[in-house]
Amino acid sequence: MILAGFAPVSAALKTVDYLIAFGGALVLTLVLTPIVREMNRAMGMVDKPDPRRINKVPIPRGGGLALFIGFGVSYTLFLILSGRPPIASAKSLASGVSRWNLHLKLFAIASGVVALGYADDKFGLPPKIKLLGQLLAAFLVWSWTDLGFSRLWPAIPGWLDCPLTMFWIAGAINAFNLIDGLDGLASGIAFIATLGMAGTLLIIDSPQTTLAYFAFAGGLLGFLRYNYNPASVFLGDSGSMFIGFMLSVLPLVSQVPNSVLVSVGVPLLAMGVPIFDTSLAIVRRSIRHMIRKRDASATENGEVMTADADHLHHRILRAVGLSQRKAAWTLYLVTAAAVACGLFAAASKSRTAGLWLLAVAGASVVIFKNMARIEFYDAGRLLNAVARNHTVAARRLRARLRVPIMLAADIALMIFIYLLLCWAWRVDAPGNAVRLGMLIRVSVLFAFLVLFRAYRTVWSRAVLSNYMRIAGACFLGSLVGGAIAFAASATGPYASVRFSATFGIASLLAIAGVRLFRPLVRDVFYALDCSRLKGRKDVSRVLVYGAGLRYRTFRRELVRTTSANTRIIVGLLDDDILMRGEYIGGIRIEGTLAEAPEIINRLNADAVVVACEVKPEWLKIVRKTLEPTGVKVTLFTFGETEVTAKEESWPTEKTK
Repeated sequence: MILAGFAPVSAALKTVDYLIAFGGALVLTLVLTPIVREMNRAMGMVDKPDPRRINKVPIPRGGGLALFIGFGVSYTLFLILSGRPPIASAKSLASGVSRWNLHLKLFAIASGVVALGYADDKFGLPPKIKLLGQLLAAFLVWSWTDLGFSRLWPAIPGWLDCPLTMFWIAGAINAFNLIDGLDGLASGIAFIATLGMAGTLLIIDSPQTTLAYFAFAGGLLGFLRYNYNPASVFLGDSGSMFIGFMLSVLPLVSQVPNSVLVSVGVPLLAMGVPIFDTSLAIVRRSIRHMIRKRDASATENGEVMTADADHLHHRILRAVGLSQRKAAWTLYLVTAAAVACGLFAAASKSRTAGLWLLAVAGASVVIFKNMARIEFYDAGRLLNAVARNHTVAARRLRARLRVPIMLAADIALMIFIYLLLCWAWRVDAPGNAVRLGMLIRVSVLFAFLVLFRAYRTVWSRAVLSNYMRIAGACFLGSLVGGAIAFAASATGPYASVRFSATFGIASLLAIAGVRLFRPLVRDVFYALDCSRLKGRKDVSRVLVYGAGLRYRTFRRELVRTTSANTRIIVGLLDDDILMRGEYIGGIRIEGTLAEAPEIINRLNADAVVVACEVKPEWLKIVRKTLEPTGVKVTLFTFGETEVTAKEESWPTEKTK
């Protein structure tokens, strides 16, 4: 009973310690930041406005030096005056090394990281030099302080632990370096992330590292006072790199054995926004670098490490009307939601997959929507450029590989479907019998595909009859294969009629799906292109008159020229009133030609493309109907011209 009575007192003392550590760093950083700001201004360390930067007036950078000193000095003084032990890893405690050993070593490495960032703020170091310095700091953390993932996974070998630790630290440093593009964004996200990680340690009762987190949170809040919009000082590379260093190293110190959630999961969730932004930047810049190598006329920057204006904060800033506060708060809320999810899981120790599946599903929707207009579009451009490489050697290579690749893909799909059905039907038979049934069914179905000329068809030009041939081959092949399997005494479920029918239908869906993949990708690419064009002001909004074959051809031509396309189809016109409100290729049929003036006004269209067969008399009616609207009207046609004996009468292609 006496011991139980001391529990509230102990908790209260810990709370007081946390508040003192937090308040000390807060006050010292509040005092130091204006001093460092004016010192940096006098040294010429000022971010001047330019097309890529968001600030409209010159603002001093390198303010992270105040955060480093405010946190480091206040936290160290608190430990000395209070007698509290500093942070220590399990390895250092087991080896009997002084707790101050780890504290001083980490402080020395952090000083090097801040010095590297401050030098970049002053002189503008090359990206490769910064990356080399970051990797050196990460290596020192692993080798000198003996921190890594070995406590979480004791069986991990050193040759794997070292690069994994270096990747973790350097990745976090670069993540916060790249996300630091709005007033108060990096420092605000770091503040939320730090409190989230501290909350996790409070749940598992790890007071010493929790103390360091609260002190760091105090420093971040003190700096945020001057960094929040409108900012009077920027973190600079010195501050953003220091934040990334601290938020990656502290979880290594506080690792809990056999708890991936606490040791890695919550830190990943807390740093999710900058990590996701960095991953997108690497993908985006790599794709653009490859586009640049293939096309020297491309306007994208040509180096992977070159800055751009497509980070998360840039996109959100454009979406919210160039309001830095709204953009920052949007990402604050995303970070807070991720941290809350991690804290809930850590507190409840829930092992159910439902919460995580829901979180992954929600994140996937956000990620896809975020990537659609830029990363997916750029990837499509790259694939389109590769596919349209019309050099003789490339065409010959594709021609030679087309059939073998299709053959291999079909056989692999049929084998996979057969084995999947055997697993789903819980087939209990000797391995030889299963293999015999697979050999018979796959061979017979493949023979029917060859017989029905499935590999002599140009599937990019396929029509319905070609797919009907595939259906016939799968239907007959599955029946004949099932009959042969039954005659070969391959008894069991895999020799039944139901199995044969299921195998045939599944094979048809898979084989036809592979052949439909190309037009599907084309449609997706067109949808991404439309999504990209919606945000531009120089785009022509086109209303298409006619929803038949010519419309589909016109749309295909837009897809083929997406890199230079500046037109977007906003709706369709068709004189068949029964089709009103229907969708063709994702575009809605708005009404008839008679309703065109009202539809043009409602959709804010500035051009009409006539993509149907019209006689000259009806074309006059079209022109008369649309003339009052003032929109541009063009006629999209395709046809044939007789090649006569007179060469001068042949149609000629205009050359540029």
